Amino acid sequence: MIPIKHALAGLGAVLAMTVATSAMAQKTVVGVSWSNFQEERWKTDEAAIKARLTELGADYISADAQSSPSKQLADVESLISRGATALIVLAQDNNAIMPAIAKATAEGIPVVGYDRLIEAPGVFYLTFDNKEVGRIQARQILKVQPKGNYVFIKGSAADPNADFLHAGQVEVLKPSIDKGDIKVVGEQYTDGWLPENAQRNMEQILTANNNKVDAVVASNDGTAGGAIAALSAQGLQGIPVSGQDADQAALNRVARGLQTVSVWKDARELGKNAAEIAVEMAKGTEPAKIKGATKWSEGAKRVPLDAIFLTPVPITQDNLNLVVDAGWVKKDVVCQGVDKAKAPKACQ
Repeated sequence: MIPIKHALAGLGAVLAMTVATSAMAQKTVVGVSWSNFQEERWKTDEAAIKARLTELGADYISADAQSSPSKQLADVESLISRGATALIVLAQDNNAIMPAIAKATAEGIPVVGYDRLIEAPGVFYLTFDNKEVGRIQARQILKVQPKGNYVFIKGSAADPNADFLHAGQVEVLKPSIDKGDIKVVGEQYTDGWLPENAQRNMEQILTANNNKVDAVVASNDGTAGGAIAALSAQGLQGIPVSGQDADQAALNRVARGLQTVSVWKDARELGKNAAEIAVEMAKGTEPAKIKGATKWSEGAKRVPLDAIFLTPVPITQDNLNLVVDAGWVKKDVVCQGVDKAKAPKACQ
């Protein structure tokens, strides 16, 4: 017969192991697959995600696909093998990512499609209203250049956001195009959203049109920077150019009059929301039960998804103070190199 004290000791050990195992089983690990870190803003997103996960008692692991769809597939599998109980995926290519999403779904791991659409059942779609971003860009350019030769420097053809943005841009500009006030003299996707590709596309468009370009609707700050570099090389700096993301370099270009608008999508809010949603789904909350979720099926495949769309804000010389006051960027960064005689109010 086993002595009672030994039996109790053994029972205590078993209980301790059970509690420890249960605690481990309950630990939420959020794996984030980044398409790339070339864009300044993703570092801001990451900081917000990590901070909120820490507050929620969850762990953060990540991988950078470095603009490679094939590497991103391997990255997601690696995150799963490292113990991810939920995934946040910024897709490099919305079609190429599908096998990885299927694997996660098969293993019961929920997925948040972060900022870029992943059109697969069960994926939660979190982004800003990208059509509205496109509308804002077009409205701001139209306001300062209501007529003339327009160029569209679009995003990556592999990213559905590029087409959502362009649809919003065209929605605003179509009446002027139909009237003949605006002539579209160039339109190019930008492979990988890379600024150097945008610059090359802009150079080719300028050459084809003998530099007769009056406005550029660029879809983000990276492509805007590439387009502005091409324009500046031809002495055309100051032509209206749009962008988005409120990158520091872009905000400085806005202050200096080289870029007309950067649409601010506060990545801190997006990251915070993504962390909260991932943790909730890891705990078993159905996508439709996420607070603020709405039904959405406007992707190319019309797959019904649960989604949240945050509201973007246009930043121009007139309201540069918004990003400074919000602590998004420091005043000296925004105002570096600004001509004091032409300085916007935020830099005075």
